Amino acid sequence: MTDATPARRGRQLPTADELRIWRDFIETTAALGSRLESRLQSDSSLSTGDYAVLLALSEAQGQAMRSSELAAHIGWERSRLSHHLGRMERRGLIRRQECATVPRGAEVLLTTAGAEAFKGATFPHLRAI
Repeated sequence: MTDATPARRGRQLPTADELRIWRDFIETTAALGSRLESRLQSDSSLSTGDYAVLLALSEAQGQAMRSSELAAHIGWERSRLSHHLGRMERRGLIRRQECATVPRGAEVLLTTAGAEAFKGATFPHLRAI
């Protein structure tokens, strides 16, 4: 008897109770994420994406990161990050400049306004969590 037999596959499927627990987890996670995002937005005018970028930059050496490193750090595609950084840059939260050490590389820097926005958002966000 191989692992591919119907009897073996049947035992590997989740039970009805396990599926209910999984569904509850998925729904609770989505509701919690939505509530925290709404609260962050209303308390600070920052999105969760803004907060993720500002958090990463605030913890980075020199409060700066190469954009490719930042994308990997927060788990975003580089194109998504690029569009988001454009919006953040227009709001004065970050600044982009050419990377001195990597040709065609860009470095993302936390601005004073970005640091202040992050600092102002952190306590209410942590309290909401």
